[in-house]
Amino acid sequence: MRGMTRLEHRVHELTVGQLAERSGVAVSALHFYEAKGLISSRRTAGNQRRFTRDTLRRVSFIKVSQRVGIPLSDIKDALATLPEERTPTVADWTRLSEAWRSDLDARISQLERLRDDLTECIGCGCLSISKCALTNPYDQLGDEGPGPRRLLVQGGPCSRGDDDRPGACSNSPATPCAQLG
Repeated sequence: MRGMTRLEHRVHELTVGQLAERSGVAVSALHFYEAKGLISSRRTAGNQRRFTRDTLRRVSFIKVSQRVGIPLSDIKDALATLPEERTPTVADWTRLSEAWRSDLDARISQLERLRDDLTECIGCGCLSISKCALTNPYDQLGDEGPGPRRLLVQGGPCSRGDDDRPGACSNSPATPCAQLG
């Protein structure tokens, strides 16, 4: 396996290839992020993209945020609070992370419940596990709405129905267990 090209400290701008290699994100994804307004570049006289070095942190933030299930629209809104005219400071990143703390705590709680309760009745309406008849008789939890009612965290993305990731949960009654797919 070839080692990664080390970026010299004096390099302040990166080509799209350098940004892709160092961030571990495909060039096409970087173009997508730029088209969606998540990152920005300047164009050279030859129309080549040049990214400031702090774009590495922004791309890393996007990548990690997506991995924990945060929709791109929320990521974009968060990045919009960071300064464009300078490299974000520790205080900038702290402010941003504090704004997401309660949402992340809710996501962690939901993941812990999924891990701990998936072998039990989750209130999805399937009634296929013997304990469903005891904890969700006649699918009474279905009166609360769609989805696995015992796993949903109030205010979480699945309960709002605004998660725009492909294959993410849905509030459609036709797909009450979409979160588990």
